[in-house]
Amino acid sequence: MIGDTPAGYSRVTACSTPCGTLARFPGSRPLGGPPKVLDKILLQIAAELKVRPAQVTAAVELLDGGATVPFIARYRKEATDGLDDTQLRELEVRLVYLRELAQRRGAILKSIDEQGKLTPELRAAIEAAPTKQELEDLYLPYKVKRRTKGMIAREAGIGPLADRLFADPTLDPRAEAAAFIAAYEGGAEALATAGFADALAVLDGVRDILSERWAEDAALVKTLREWLWDEGLFLSKLMDGKNEQDADVAKFRDYFDYDEPIRRVPSHRALAVFRGRTLEILDAKLVLDEEVVPGQPTLAEGRIAVHLGWSHAKRPSDDLIRKTIAWTWKVKLSLSLERDLFTRLREDAEQVAIKVFGANLRDLLLAAPAGKRVVMGLDPGIRTGVKVAVVSDTGKVLDTSTVYPHEPRRDWEGSIHTLGRLCATHGVNLIAIGNGTASRETDKLAADLIKRLQQIAPDTAIEKVVVSEAGASVYSASEYASKELPELDVSLRGAVSIARRLQDPLAELVKIDPKSIGVGQYQHDVNQSELARTLGAVVEDCVNSVGVDLNTASAPLLSRVSGLSAAVASSIVRWRDANGAFRNRRQLLDVAGLGPKTFEQAAGFLRIRGGDNPLDLSGVHPETYPVVEKIIAAVGRPVHELVGNADVIRKLKPEAFSDDKFGAITVKDILTELEKPGRDPRPDFKVARF
Repeated sequence: MIGDTPAGYSRVTACSTPCGTLARFPGSRPLGGPPKVLDKILLQIAAELKVRPAQVTAAVELLDGGATVPFIARYRKEATDGLDDTQLRELEVRLVYLRELAQRRGAILKSIDEQGKLTPELRAAIEAAPTKQELEDLYLPYKVKRRTKGMIAREAGIGPLADRLFADPTLDPRAEAAAFIAAYEGGAEALATAGFADALAVLDGVRDILSERWAEDAALVKTLREWLWDEGLFLSKLMDGKNEQDADVAKFRDYFDYDEPIRRVPSHRALAVFRGRTLEILDAKLVLDEEVVPGQPTLAEGRIAVHLGWSHAKRPSDDLIRKTIAWTWKVKLSLSLERDLFTRLREDAEQVAIKVFGANLRDLLLAAPAGKRVVMGLDPGIRTGVKVAVVSDTGKVLDTSTVYPHEPRRDWEGSIHTLGRLCATHGVNLIAIGNGTASRETDKLAADLIKRLQQIAPDTAIEKVVVSEAGASVYSASEYASKELPELDVSLRGAVSIARRLQDPLAELVKIDPKSIGVGQYQHDVNQSELARTLGAVVEDCVNSVGVDLNTASAPLLSRVSGLSAAVASSIVRWRDANGAFRNRRQLLDVAGLGPKTFEQAAGFLRIRGGDNPLDLSGVHPETYPVVEKIIAAVGRPVHELVGNADVIRKLKPEAFSDDKFGAITVKDILTELEKPGRDPRPDFKVARF
């Protein structure tokens, strides 16, 4: 039997989903079940991720059923056939995009159909559009918009004249326009009232009709957009009237006279130019590397002419058509395409920046923890002094102080004396130094302190480490910090945070908004909702890969556990304060607001040290405890002798304990976890020595 209360876990196995199947999700099926028609979206995602459609179907059903990515990646490997957290995150993002695309596609089809203009060819093109951009290109001619000059000209009946002149350039435009006026049903006066008093005005109407039609040609727009992305130059210059010597302006000196092919612009340069443009310091344009000859078509105009199948042959209408093409480019297309490509460049740059943010945050969160050591945190400062906080091996604040070794007091000896007393009183063996202002000077202070302590007691083992203090000031002034450390001044809370983040970076940094940790560039310039989503996913993945001590974790840390909301995390802390430490995982079901579904998502990531059941310290999910029962019966050893016994566990074959409910993949994970229960994936803590 497992521990003293195996029967208590019967409630867990009644949760919504066993480990190896989707059978308990409504409308779902195990892999390998009867085939069904797969949604087009799922087929597309499967092709993009290079996985089987059944894997995507299973993952989407789990996500739609409320499962989190960490839970699916860890405990539903058999359902998804081993999709990892990276694949699942990508799948989740694409699923949202493609569903939004499908919803927009449906709205566009409905709108065009209601106008009575939906042809089979147009429907096919809309249904095949792979991106939101191409979908909007197709919808542009049918979008309800304000009255344009082209609309007014069509209402006046000039449309057939425009079609005739373009179809047959041998016609004389002025003669055709005069004939149109003469034959106008309402008479010349009515035509003049509409704004077409003479032949020149009528030909302007022809130009407006043709240019609007061409500017709304989805194929032409797509061709020009791709060509400009390949050939265009991203150019920036200092705006007129700006003083180069101004400090804010000088920051953008590298971009006062800058150009680069737009397709090759690195993300940091793109974001820098866009920031300068927003601040009205830089003027940014999309240009082509060409010499414009008056009277000759530009490269863009030539592209439009080729697409239209027209060339200048000195026919009577050719000059009108050439001017109309030039008008189409200059007035209708150049600015809108520049806007589209700037949007693409910005979005691509933001994606790279956000990806760098996420990678840097992951490295910071998964940095090696110093563990249970008494730490002195030093928050450097010059005039305001160095704030000092000593925390116990469990993170409890033992003492605080402020010393003034630097300007203007220069009380070096007094500071050494105070720090030495604190080290001796509380048994400090690790010093964490914030990397902000006066960090180097404070590092010298710590080095001098350690040297003197070792002179007094040669066996003294104190080490110093400089740590990132990014976000410490944000935490200090936060509502959570005021509740956690109400007796401390805001200035001293930063020193506490610096000390604790050396003990356990993950547990301390989750108390701070990821965007305030300062692990990337241009964080205020990128899409804030996308940044928050990405960084939130990184924090969630990191927290759940490490696991959380149920009896010591703060509410912010618990709220990052799979399935736990901020409200449920607070309820867990309140239950813990009222009832004492959790003795086993099943007690979570006594917490207000935490039901079987939430338990299923969270239980495997929560750890209990010294509880009733040794498995509660491991990553073995309670729903699979019956599998461990079978293993115990087979090896003839109690659970406490089995856990961590690599010699015994490595001899076991996963297939021997698998069944229809829990397959070999799940059993293999269980054996791995039993061999090294609660294994921390983070590296061992080491102090650099020079």
